[in-house]
Amino acid sequence: MDEAYDVIVLGTGLSECILSGIMSVNGKKVLHMDRNPYYGGESSSITPLEELYKRFGLPEGPPESMGRGRDWNVDLIPKFLMANDLMGMFEKRRFRKRWRGSTPCGTPMRDVYERFDLGQDVIDFTGHALALYRTDDYLDQPCLETINRIKLYSESLARYGKSPYLYPLYGLGELPQGFARLSAIYGGTYMLNKPVDEIVMENGQVVGVRSEGEVARCKQLICDPSYVPERVRRAGRVVRVICILSHPIHGTSEAGSCQVILPQNQLGRKSDIYVCLVSWAHNVAAPGKFIAIVSTTVETSEPEREVEPALQLLEPIDQKFVAISDLYEPMDDGTESQIFCSRSYDATTHFETTCDDIKDIYRRMVGTAFDFESMKRRQSHVFGEDEQ
Repeated sequence: MDEAYDVIVLGTGLSECILSGIMSVNGKKVLHMDRNPYYGGESSSITPLEELYKRFGLPEGPPESMGRGRDWNVDLIPKFLMANDLMGMFEKRRFRKRWRGSTPCGTPMRDVYERFDLGQDVIDFTGHALALYRTDDYLDQPCLETINRIKLYSESLARYGKSPYLYPLYGLGELPQGFARLSAIYGGTYMLNKPVDEIVMENGQVVGVRSEGEVARCKQLICDPSYVPERVRRAGRVVRVICILSHPIHGTSEAGSCQVILPQNQLGRKSDIYVCLVSWAHNVAAPGKFIAIVSTTVETSEPEREVEPALQLLEPIDQKFVAISDLYEPMDDGTESQIFCSRSYDATTHFETTCDDIKDIYRRMVGTAFDFESMKRRQSHVFGEDEQ
């Protein structure tokens, strides 16, 4: 602890671990701490199943029909990963400046739909299932971002053929650990189960972190909202319902995994409802069992009732666990204090908004956009091309 670092990272959520890995590859001296004894933070996977029951106040535990508890790895926050997501999100995308009178940076997406005379169902599908927008606000914004998102979906689908999405075996808790290992390879130091007693400030800027009587000094700090409650504000709430099933979702061709998006326009809501399904095939459930997680942004005083249209798709449900969480965002951009706080994970079942947050934090910390090709070149100096 009694050393000086370029960057200290607090929390081992996916956003923090990705940024830790990037900074280490960039040659920064990184110390990564977490008050918990496990990786993942909010995005951890719970095992065995008995721990999930305890977490939600069900002391009687799971019945024998749920199988062995250690066969379960249940994500608290469900997210699928685009095949081109964590790599493709950093790559530059190039387009012709004009196409039949449309300019990517000027023509709103609504006009593009009208030009092709597309119906409302096609618009809902394109905007919410392909471009993965949460609301219809994008319709009046320049079409470039929507084109980028559709291109990412198309490239991800082309990579493996059957689906644009990836999901790690044993649950999402494996992803933060993967990026933690990347940071460690490049000299990053990790400390789990390490309390954070104080973020040390001098003249309005962070200079270190105090823990158990020792101070690790730093020039910049990355953290999740739980470490700086005085620097974040509530930006809404999200409801998530973890459902254990003994069957796939009806109407999905017996799929062992899938994502279902119920567009807000078809539900009379302001935001979409998401359903993420995984199964025993991903080593996250006992044989023959499925895990479906329903989530949406809370809009009323009855959050669980809001997701009822999605829960009806899942019947019969063996067991469900309901969680309602506050969403937090930083109150400033961190450039003065050099404390860069990530946003809470939203209701979506994909990583698009998380990727946007990671890119934004990097730009504010470094002053330039992330250059993925430059990062790959730096890696090639450490590993051979076939080892990267």
